[in-house]
Amino acid sequence: MHCKICNGKTEEVLDFGHQPLANSFLANLADPEIYYPLKMVICKECWTAQLEHFQPASKIFNDKYIYYSSQSPANLTHAKEYVDMITQKFAIKNVLEIGSNDGYMLQYFKEKGIQSLGVDPAIGCSMEATKKGITAITAFFSKALSKKLPQFDLICGINVLAHQPNLLDFVQGLKFCLAPNGVITFEFPYLFDLLSNVQFDTIYHEHYYYFSLFSLDSIFTKCGLTIFDVEHIPQHGGSLRIYAGHHQIQGAEFKELLAAELDKFVNRIELYKDFGLKSMIIRRNFLSAIEGKRVVAYGAAAKGNTFLNFCRPESVMCSVDRSIHKQHKYLPGSHLLVNDEASIRDLEPDLVLITAWNLKDEIMEQLKYIREWDGKFIIAIPKLEII
Repeated sequence: MHCKICNGKTEEVLDFGHQPLANSFLANLADPEIYYPLKMVICKECWTAQLEHFQPASKIFNDKYIYYSSQSPANLTHAKEYVDMITQKFAIKNVLEIGSNDGYMLQYFKEKGIQSLGVDPAIGCSMEATKKGITAITAFFSKALSKKLPQFDLICGINVLAHQPNLLDFVQGLKFCLAPNGVITFEFPYLFDLLSNVQFDTIYHEHYYYFSLFSLDSIFTKCGLTIFDVEHIPQHGGSLRIYAGHHQIQGAEFKELLAAELDKFVNRIELYKDFGLKSMIIRRNFLSAIEGKRVVAYGAAAKGNTFLNFCRPESVMCSVDRSIHKQHKYLPGSHLLVNDEASIRDLEPDLVLITAWNLKDEIMEQLKYIREWDGKFIIAIPKLEII
């Protein structure tokens, strides 16, 4: 296979076999289910990690897409903190959020009286945003769409860059929409945190790409934009927040991180190979730890579904999630029924598997009552923990 960005040759990192789409929940087990190849590769020229096989975005982000960002208190807290930070840092009169979901972040811009527009291809998400009084376009952001929009002081997105199959077209569209002195910020899981902490559950069909600063900087430069600053933030097990614009001068933190990547990570093919091997070890250790145990999986998010379909545990009785949009449906692939939290008390499992390991502290506090029957928590990534 050749790289989708530079047409360079790629090398396989990890093969998951065939998997269903991670957010394609089943209303009943008689529903048809389609499996697609899921394999991560690395380009040995531009060093962009990516999926070998891209599924059309319209198959993923459509009227059946039921991930709503507001369901997570951590998402809301992070969004509010971001809005407070960015409005103090820059003078912003209007903002465009790409991947605006249910308006979980734009609502905080609205509270500050800042004109805002959301773009999201999932109609259910746009409808929820509209209920909050937020203007949202149901569409995929593209260069063609950008020419129909005004220019914005701020263009932002959280966990949206990896979702763009036509990435060069997407970034070119950003350039058209950005005001002369405007700023772009995007947050995304950081490739080298993913590799170091063996976060293989982050690899699923919605995520076409996995970025280092080095790989993303070359893409933005190719499209006539400059990444001038970067922050390494803890969200989702380690993310980067990049700042980009038309002609800004690159700052010290940007230069330091880029130099560190070139020195320690970028062209070290052994790191990618080790990642695949460590993923297999985690699966083996997890299956050994839950053998003979009664297990409930907490969290029906895409990363949890990827983990369950990769490991295929037989001891897991059901899944639990607070989202009413997922309850009473079946997980893709594993076909576990999604219950509400009350089922944990009913079943009294030996172990609660926290699939959203990046929120483990919040979840363990919420479910601390499992100690009443000597229940414990199990977390598999980045290493096996039974707490």
